[in-house]
Amino acid sequence: MATSMLGSVRGPRPFGLANLFHRQPPRDAWERVRRLPGPSAVRRSVAAASGPGIPGSHLYCLELLRKRDYESYLCSLLFPAECQRSASALRAFNVELAQVKDSVSEKTIGLMRMQFWKKAVEDMYCDNPPHQPVAIELWKAVKKHNLTKRWLMRIIDEREKNLDDKAYRSMQELENYAENTQGSLLYLTLEVLGVKDLHADHAASHIGKAQGIVTCLRATPYHSSRRQVFLPMDVCVQHGVSQEDFLRRNQDKNVRDVVYDIASQAHLHLKHVSLEDYLKKIQRVDFDIFHPSLQQKNMLLPLSLYIQSWRKRY
Repeated sequence: MATSMLGSVRGPRPFGLANLFHRQPPRDAWERVRRLPGPSAVRRSVAAASGPGIPGSHLYCLELLRKRDYESYLCSLLFPAECQRSASALRAFNVELAQVKDSVSEKTIGLMRMQFWKKAVEDMYCDNPPHQPVAIELWKAVKKHNLTKRWLMRIIDEREKNLDDKAYRSMQELENYAENTQGSLLYLTLEVLGVKDLHADHAASHIGKAQGIVTCLRATPYHSSRRQVFLPMDVCVQHGVSQEDFLRRNQDKNVRDVVYDIASQAHLHLKHVSLEDYLKKIQRVDFDIFHPSLQQKNMLLPLSLYIQSWRKRY
């Protein structure tokens, strides 16, 4: 496991995270971040996301991201102007699929929603998208950038398989899920940016896996409140930890060792600004996944993302 590669020093255990910044940011960086569209500006126009043609479909996607995936919302605003709309459409599509699992009471209903999106994607490539805001925006992105249908369908297929409320059997299974969802989303994002490069694809694969692992960790307190645990079973067994330990929010050393191993695997893939922020936080609380500080929103994230964008570091 990753533990042996990164060492076993405790209190807090080091990741060896490199210093993020080497150049001074622009003096007006914070002012530029403050000028990003705020929640009220987006909300005022969301009502337009209905009626013939769905004229407010882009604003609908932005508001969906602001509420459900705030980090992606901020990132989409930092894309080149000509790519922002398509990038937000991709992320809104991902949110639509991700929230199916938590919003349905029966698997059958979830499967029906996934089938809707499968047909929607097929219809997009026939220039006949359904009259739904996210579908309309995704169709526009498909037409503008000639997006690969295979990546879109792979995201749906993987989300569909994940409708079962079962823990990942192994770290490899979690990584495969992350690659097929977050990785595919990043391949599509590269297409939006017009990037065709094997090295970029390789980096996207690592980022996708790291992001999927971190998302699994971050969602653990929420899942445990619903009496669900999805952390890889092989890592839990290795440290003698049961699902009940997480449901009871046990903070013993062996529970933290499970979190440490999983977090270390994410760190091995890539250090990415919004992921690295969480990994630093979880390290500071000695891998107590239920620590209250991990549930707080990073108010400086907009500034941090802007500085990273300005430095062309990701």
